[in-house]
Amino acid sequence: MGTSMTAVERAAGGGIGQRLADICGEEFVRPAGMADGVAGRAARWVAAPGTADGVSAVLRVAADHALSVVPRGAGTKMDWGAPPSRVDVVLDTGRLAGIWHHAADEMVAEVGAGTPVRAVQAALARTGTRLPLDLPSPDATIGGMVAADETGPMRHRHGSPGDRLLGVSYVDATGALHHAGGWAAGENAGYDLARLLCGSNGALGVLVSATMRLQPTPATRIWVSRPVQSPLEVHQLVRSIHGAWLSPAAIEVDLPKEGIGGGHRTGPPAAGTLSVLLEGGEADVGGRVARLVELFDGDSRVDTRAPAWWGRYPFTADDVAVRIDVPSTDLHAVLYALGDAAGTPISVRGSAGLGVVYAALPGYLAPEQIGPILAVVRRVLSARNGRCVVLAAPPRTRGEIDFWGTLPTLPLLRRVKERFDPDHRFAPGRYTGGL
Repeated sequence: MGTSMTAVERAAGGGIGQRLADICGEEFVRPAGMADGVAGRAARWVAAPGTADGVSAVLRVAADHALSVVPRGAGTKMDWGAPPSRVDVVLDTGRLAGIWHHAADEMVAEVGAGTPVRAVQAALARTGTRLPLDLPSPDATIGGMVAADETGPMRHRHGSPGDRLLGVSYVDATGALHHAGGWAAGENAGYDLARLLCGSNGALGVLVSATMRLQPTPATRIWVSRPVQSPLEVHQLVRSIHGAWLSPAAIEVDLPKEGIGGGHRTGPPAAGTLSVLLEGGEADVGGRVARLVELFDGDSRVDTRAPAWWGRYPFTADDVAVRIDVPSTDLHAVLYALGDAAGTPISVRGSAGLGVVYAALPGYLAPEQIGPILAVVRRVLSARNGRCVVLAAPPRTRGEIDFWGTLPTLPLLRRVKERFDPDHRFAPGRYTGGL
């Protein structure tokens, strides 16, 4: 962290900075810089405790001084979500790293919150196991993955982080350390409590570790890809795949900017790609690949490597990043509505087999244009049991748009926030609904 105590004391007025340094060590506490902001909100301090007890002590200091705290792993999604109302302490979990317990025969591992997911996968690979989660944020930590409930293409078959989660250790707003769920199958009384932390964006507690279910690494992985011209064609193909008993691990679609929206075009739409991942034993996968190629009428490509766009978000930091969740049978209708409302070419990518996709609304659209686009899409989704949320937006747009839309569950979410964080010190304003 590389900041002297003198600088910390000057920035903190002495007392708070000294207490944090006594807990974490002088080299692991510093005044926050420009890069430590959270969704555009400046922070005051960065503290990196090295143990669960250290996290508890930092949070007791925060409670004593009524300081707000925002946990941070690798920081890959710190610009996601609404800005917090204030950020006094960024609590860096990077020192809470490592696979703390691993029972390969039980297919279970407890992992420190600050451990990069790619490091976990590399370590597990040496034992022939894996965590069947493939995140679009390549540098994300286990804690960041759980806090954002971030998923990739393999969610189609293996679910979200919450579906792999057996238990967590976390520290609450008073500084008390809790263990929800457990290592053994009979110790899951706190399972639902653990899952509440998924997608909470650090607004309910600081994750110290997560206990996850593993699985054996499949012997064979094959991608079968086919060009597609429209959301309707994607819909028809996905319906055929679902009916063919192929057991895909993932069904992903990539529709480039020219593929949706922009009704002023005169030429045909640019080709997108539908790609299916099949996993398992060599002979079994080979048979399923042959059936899928036949279903695709031979207009396909078979590869042992994923397409270049696979597992990557379609948006950049300059775009308004949108996530759409809808039954897969209605996805094409929602995408047409999105394109018509935007009136300009947009990119869409994601899990066509589940109806979970990401769209990039161009950053050059004015803030007053974004709201009506979202409103149209949300009306279409409301009739289809779907939802549209804004994940991230450029600074000039961030404060002018509704990130969540109508939330029938808002009263329940408010009770959850009050239960975990009654003084609203954890990432205030970052929880769903702006809580």
